[in-house]
Amino acid sequence: MRGVEQIPWLYDGLCAVLERTGLDAWRRWLAAGARGRTLDVGCGTGRGLARYSRDVRLIGLDPAWDSLARARRRAPRVPLVQGSAEALPFRDDIFDTVVSSLVFCTVPEPARGLAEVKRVLRPDGRLRMLEHVRSRRRWKAIFQDRVEPVWTWVSGGCHPNRDTERAVEAAGFVIEPEGRAAKADMRRFSARPAP
Repeated sequence: MRGVEQIPWLYDGLCAVLERTGLDAWRRWLAAGARGRTLDVGCGTGRGLARYSRDVRLIGLDPAWDSLARARRRAPRVPLVQGSAEALPFRDDIFDTVVSSLVFCTVPEPARGLAEVKRVLRPDGRLRMLEHVRSRRRWKAIFQDRVEPVWTWVSGGCHPNRDTERAVEAAGFVIEPEGRAAKADMRRFSARPAP
């Protein structure tokens, strides 16, 4: 079954609503911290591509052709690549920044995807991430666990109960305190590869 994330017009509509309720400011924060050669992993329909400054050398990557076609219309000058987070088609240590916005909830093998992000990121680079995560409230985390099989099927792969921050740290990153923010089950942060 195709989920909301694989239906570009539906995904764009949902994102438009979420952006009006606060998501837009967090996505702007993600892009504002990007420097140098930047990879937007899971760029989707390109809603975030116009937010980057002109001095950023941006590349967008997404597994879905339909989404990339819409992204092409939004950002005709940004190079776009079809690919998955678990097998990034780039050399080692090539990016100064990797940005991920609401992506790792759907990556089938997040540990493998994060290892790939670390591989393509320069040792002094930054991973900037925005994600919905497993709730810190016990009752809500239990609820997320219960609805996860159905939600993942309906949404086309989204796992509402992933502990993304822990996964990022387990992949060899250090989450920086500056700019780190939480709102309900949403998190945003910047992380650097551990020395």
